[in-house]
Amino acid sequence: MTPVQLRGSKELWILLAVGLAVPLLGTTGLISPNTVQLWGRYFAFSLAAVGVNLMWGYTGILPLCQAFFFCLGGYAIGMHMLLLTGTQGSYGAAIPDFMVWNGVKVLPLFWKPFRSFPMAVFLGLAVPALAAAIFGIAAFRSRIRGVYFSIITQAFALAMWLLFLRNETMLGGTNGLTDFKTLLGMKLADPLTQKILAGTTAVVLVAVLAGMKWGLSTKFGRVLIAIRDSEFRLRFTGYPVWRYKAFVFVLGAMVAALGGMLYVPQTGIVTPGRMTVQSSIEIVVWTALGGRGTLLGPVVGAVVVNLLYSWLTGAFPQSWLYVLGGLFLLVVLVIPDGLVGLSMRLMARRKMGVAR
Repeated sequence: MTPVQLRGSKELWILLAVGLAVPLLGTTGLISPNTVQLWGRYFAFSLAAVGVNLMWGYTGILPLCQAFFFCLGGYAIGMHMLLLTGTQGSYGAAIPDFMVWNGVKVLPLFWKPFRSFPMAVFLGLAVPALAAAIFGIAAFRSRIRGVYFSIITQAFALAMWLLFLRNETMLGGTNGLTDFKTLLGMKLADPLTQKILAGTTAVVLVAVLAGMKWGLSTKFGRVLIAIRDSEFRLRFTGYPVWRYKAFVFVLGAMVAALGGMLYVPQTGIVTPGRMTVQSSIEIVVWTALGGRGTLLGPVVGAVVVNLLYSWLTGAFPQSWLYVLGGLFLLVVLVIPDGLVGLSMRLMARRKMGVAR
């Protein structure tokens, strides 16, 4: 598969304009606050898909644990917001309410750094990066690749899901973290806050895509594509392939975590249910449908699939999993380049026809 390279930045400017137009239209009343919030979530989901695209579309690594890294970022900012819900919990203890219910009397030590917003953001990126580095180095140095790597990432995601379900982790168990009130002094229930969050998510998404576009144009990016297309040949020439793959795995995890940190304030809850293997597979479907190996494909896929999800779960609530499976089959059998790749091929044919 040959990646579709964007020659200019017009597409990114268009995406930025759309992203900023959503909260502005919400301010004028042309779209509802609920719609603004939904699009903010779609942009956050897009970041998780962009991370998968970097690993899978450009490096040939298919991870099935991206939702776990997404949730790690969400838990980090969720812990910070929960500690800001007044100086004391609803039940009179200077700890979150769910800890009071479990008989905990002292705030666990690992919670304390999350009182600081900068530290929460740092840990929200550093913890997923560390987890990905440990896992990735162990896997890639052992030369685990292809479907075998995907299987062990799936097992890793399942193990983390089971761990986070336990109340002993002090992260809310199956109920997760919720009841957030403020972030950086802004009330989350205020429609203006949701518009700011949606616009911020769009700006961050475009910034990540711009950085990714620049990185792929360098020697580093060409090495990643070479790993995807001919890993054995590249290893034979002396390149430390496992280091490149481990670095990209870490980078993809951090991008997903960034999306999780922007998603949770707009949703108001983070639970282990968002880090299941099924959730990671959904992110892969978004990437495949939009077009892996293309810059904007993951964004298109995430938005299209989640728009379908919002509509179908209301109109036909029992049909969603069948539709999701059908979309994946459509990509595999009919449009392997995804929607973006298909549109670019059609445009190229049209130009050739006009030239003739």
